[in-house]
Parts: sequence; C-alpha cells; structure tokens
Amino acid sequence: MKNILIINGHPDKESYNYAISNAYKKGAETTSANIKVINIIDLDFNPNLQYGYRKRTALEPDLIQAQKELKWADHIVWVYPVWWGSIPAIMKGFLDRVLLPGFAFKKREGSVWWDKYFTGKTARLICTLDQPPWFYSLINKSPSHKAMKKLTLNFIGVKSVKITSIGPLRLSKVSFRQQWLKKIEKLGIKQK
Repeated sequence: MKNILIINGHPDKESYNYAISNAYKKGAETTSANIKVINIIDLDFNPNLQYGYRKRTALEPDLIQAQKELKWADHIVWVYPVWWGSIPAIMKGFLDRVLLPGFAFKKREGSVWWDKYFTGKTARLICTLDQPPWFYSLINKSPSHKAMKKLTLNFIGVKSVKITSIGPLRLSKVSFRQQWLKKIEKLGIKQK
C-alpha cells in the first residue's frame, strides 16, 4: 500500500490548481493508497529563511507536521503554477523552511558531497503554464522544472520525478480543462 502526499503550492484556493489536486486525490482514492494533502496556503508559518543555514529558526507546528508527512510519503505530488519561470513565493518559502539540513539531507564534514535522506521516494510535478509546454521547454528551457526536479528533489534523494505540464491555461476553454482533470484523475489511479 502506497502513502501519497499531495502538496498544493498555489496561494488561491479558487484556482484550477485546486481542481487538479482534487482530481489526483479522487483517482488515488479508488485504490488502496493512503492519501494526505497539504495546501501550503493553509499553513501558519513564516516563509522567510531569515538566517539561511547560519542560524536555525524554530519550526512552527505546521512545518513540523509537514515534515512528518513528507517522511511518511512514498510518493509526493506537487501541484503549482509556473510564475515568472519559477514557483509561487509561498511554495519557495515552504521548501526553504522544511527541507533543512539534518532533515532532508546532510552535508559531509570537509567534503563537497552530502547524504540524501529522501531516497526510495518518487514524485510527480503537475504544473500549470500560461504558455504551451513545448514553448516553455524548447525556448525557455523549463527553469522551474529543472529547479524542482534536479536542484531540489534529486538533491535530497528523490530520483524518479515525473513532470506533467498543462498549458496554455489562461486562454483555455472549459473542455480543455475538463480533459486535463480526467487525465490527472487517471494519474491518481496509477499513483504515478
């Protein structure tokens, strides 16, 4: 039985990203998977990693719980919009505050290498775009995809990271959005 954690990084609960999260959850609920959801906007925390890693800021209770759920998960689904080629500020703050040394990784003393604490987990990124995915990939070189996959998730040990890009969303029709929700629900059923 797989433990699935869905993390929504969109700050607007009326956004299409919430429909996407719900569609994935709906599909996963038809299986034997255990499912938990984190809507980052619901968490009470300061997103600013004020001192970097020089000095530790105490974690708020919501972030301590988020860390427990991240450790619990076998498969982590990240749902978020791509804004300015990146992720929303609240999601970046969540990553900065939660994926800390000693929790997600550990730098080796006297070495440029590190130990990865999230090995054996898988992830899926589901991102909405206001441009065609092919344009984001070929012309803009997918900066947020690379940052999340390689520089964040691979860095902490999540090797298998699949990406689903949905766009262009801004001018899309209801039928386009509905088709995607059906596809996302199927991803939930497959738990991929």
